[in-house]
Amino acid sequence: MKPFDPVRLGATPAPDRTEFLVWAPAAERVEVNVVSQNRSQPMEKRDDGYHYAAVGSVRAGDRYLFRMGDKERPDPASRSQPTGVHGPSEVVDAGFPADAAWTGLPLADYVIYELHVGTFTTEGTFDAVVPRLDYLKTLGVTAVEIMPVSQFPGGRNWGYDGVSPFAAQNTYGGPAAFKRLVAACHKAGLAVVLDVVYNHMGPEGNYLNDFGPYFTDRYKTPWGASLNFDDAHNEHVRRFFIESAIYWTMECRVDALRCDAIHAILDFSAQPFLEELCSHVHEHAKRAGRQVFLIAESDLNDNRVIRSRELAGFGFDSQWSDDFHHALHTMLSGEKQGYYEDFGSIDDLAKSLTSGFVYD
Repeated sequence: MKPFDPVRLGATPAPDRTEFLVWAPAAERVEVNVVSQNRSQPMEKRDDGYHYAAVGSVRAGDRYLFRMGDKERPDPASRSQPTGVHGPSEVVDAGFPADAAWTGLPLADYVIYELHVGTFTTEGTFDAVVPRLDYLKTLGVTAVEIMPVSQFPGGRNWGYDGVSPFAAQNTYGGPAAFKRLVAACHKAGLAVVLDVVYNHMGPEGNYLNDFGPYFTDRYKTPWGASLNFDDAHNEHVRRFFIESAIYWTMECRVDALRCDAIHAILDFSAQPFLEELCSHVHEHAKRAGRQVFLIAESDLNDNRVIRSRELAGFGFDSQWSDDFHHALHTMLSGEKQGYYEDFGSIDDLAKSLTSGFVYD
């Protein structure tokens, strides 16, 4: 497992400066435009296509854009988009509310409640969820799965067309409020699962192509261009998403990631991105003395997903039982269209409960 550059992607504040790192191999010159201070500074271009700058007197709360020629764009690895997907990025403090005693729950103890922040309360914010955690506990819930919160266009959304995979949605309260929610869950004895989307990016506010070859023409997904996990320069795209996963699990202290529709991650390399993702996240968790899990959503019915890496698997800790969902849904609703057409009998439901996969 190859370590990454010690400087993180995005903006990393220090007492007297903030370090900026962005991958933009096609750009000869990139500048950090600190819009909140009305000043800019050129970045040093490295041989591997990364641009770096340490900018003095920039601290948490300052807003910035990356300038490339006549284009100014938000940071792809922004931790905060306070005015939405098109506006400047914000430097964010890396601190976390104290929860030193929390190390996580065994995965076998997870009773998961899937929660959409925008509709769970009238306010539709991270902070508004906190007073209702005791209610979830009375239901027998032990883990709160938060549907995708990576910055998306608009104020309310399912979250599956996010474009900033490090930034907690501004209309939900942004990164500080997200961390408060995670800390409150832990104080209440609840684990936190975060739904992350690493199989595609939304269309509006998606500026990745202005920075580098984040996408490939080799494949197509149902939602548009395929992310570049096995074409030229894929190692830098992999780093981008792996650092996103490490950000959520290490800095934001999320206990598990539910990885959306991994069957749409098209990657035929010798070491698949998904294997590398699991390896990095598990290694960071081990060093931190925490239990952190990766949960796959996959319709491939392939046990390679949850086999260990030693047995040529990806190394996910578990996967969603879509066959159980489909079998139960068809029996309750009678719907038999699309991917429901192969289900509908009590035998399907029984097999999904005893064997995991109906079609194996």
